[in-house]
Amino acid sequence: MRVAQLGSGTPEVAVVAGVHGDEPCGVRAVERLLDERPTVNRPVKLIVANEAALERQVRFLDEDLNRAFPGDPDAKTHEGRLAAELVSELEGCLTFSMHSTQSHADPFAIVNGVSETAKEIVPQLPVAAMVETSNFAEGRLFSAVDTVEVECGLQGSETAAQNADRLTRAFLTAVGALPGDTVHRELPVYRLTDVIRKGQADTYEVFVENFTEVEAGAPFAAADGDEQVADEPFYPVLMSSNGYRDVFGYAAEKLDVLETPTAAD
Repeated sequence: MRVAQLGSGTPEVAVVAGVHGDEPCGVRAVERLLDERPTVNRPVKLIVANEAALERQVRFLDEDLNRAFPGDPDAKTHEGRLAAELVSELEGCLTFSMHSTQSHADPFAIVNGVSETAKEIVPQLPVAAMVETSNFAEGRLFSAVDTVEVECGLQGSETAAQNADRLTRAFLTAVGALPGDTVHRELPVYRLTDVIRKGQADTYEVFVENFTEVEAGAPFAAADGDEQVADEPFYPVLMSSNGYRDVFGYAAEKLDVLETPTAAD
């Protein structure tokens, strides 16, 4: 784990990249900040988490780090020990954690509850949606640390790396670490309700778009040509044919749309 800092003092804000070793977009954003060393109004901790997995260009060595929190210093796995170290390093920090996906090109945020902090910060980020995932938060970083997680774009793409840089700077501006103003956006909010599992097959297909409602009775995916049909309406999130080994993605419900505050507000 690599730890660096912008500014002096004890940071209450942190940026984390490289939780997964096959998602380098956030690492590039952190490295750019370290190269530029911008003047900050409050100190910022910068962390590249799973350096060993990044070096091998694999998601993890022993277990998924973003399912290993809070971790254990005496864990038998590399990620179990690293999780405990990372939680200790992030104590007292509002944390911004960057990821990428195989399912959706547009950035979106993931939170463990629609808190006042999330409602204040996330609409200032260049994201298309906010996804509340408290039903599936076990073992994830935000189950142990106050975290806003973002999916920056398609895994391995140059666009995801560019998005990571924009998202990081927007977050740091929103929390007052970087000078300047942000743009508040109207933001749809979704809550994950179920896992959409897939059976063992040679070929998988997905027929729907993420964040676009699937009507009851509509086919939304297939395994070896065997279609799966929606029992009730839902919004697909992180749906892809081969993004996960044993699931297509998640079903969600739409909770709200956070409105842009008026000038009077």
